[in-house]
Amino acid sequence: MSPSATPPARPGPPKSQLPGERGEFLRSLAEQRANLLITVRGLDDARARARSTVSELTLGGLIRHLTYGERNWMEILAAGDGRAPETMFDTDQYRMPEDATLAGLLEDYAAAARTTERVVASLADLDRTVPLPGSPWSPPGTVHWSARRVLLHLVRETAQHAGHADIIRESLDGASTTAQMVPPGSSA
Repeated sequence: MSPSATPPARPGPPKSQLPGERGEFLRSLAEQRANLLITVRGLDDARARARSTVSELTLGGLIRHLTYGERNWMEILAAGDGRAPETMFDTDQYRMPEDATLAGLLEDYAAAARTTERVVASLADLDRTVPLPGSPWSPPGTVHWSARRVLLHLVRETAQHAGHADIIRESLDGASTTAQMVPPGSSA
């Protein structure tokens, strides 16, 4: 492992101690994040930035996008005013900038996860609805989502991109998330 490679990481148990439905959503989201993070285990910055398929997506770019996504959705939930966060439609969020490090992206992602935990803990009710920002692909009129729907969206989005990340990593060096989940020395 090169000096700029990320240290091996083992996904730990989900951190949320919130009871009930909110806790279940946060634990599900934490499980999907842990699967995503397996895909960058042991990578250096250059490999996190490398394309390995016909897609423009990279592992660093996916982590950056999911960081933006969590922050943007939590801003939408917290503000509740229907305005788009400044970075919501920034297409550069899918790229790992040349001056970025994987370690820095992972720190940002962990900070976004902590913000998600705080915002969800502060919600009085998952039935609370917020207007969504308009977008070119939105139906006409104002669409409202419940906090529950926003959390479902984040779980789905993270799981979808964890799958993308697994394909990218396997294309880079043959490592697969499933194989990396098995503890060293295990016969499983």
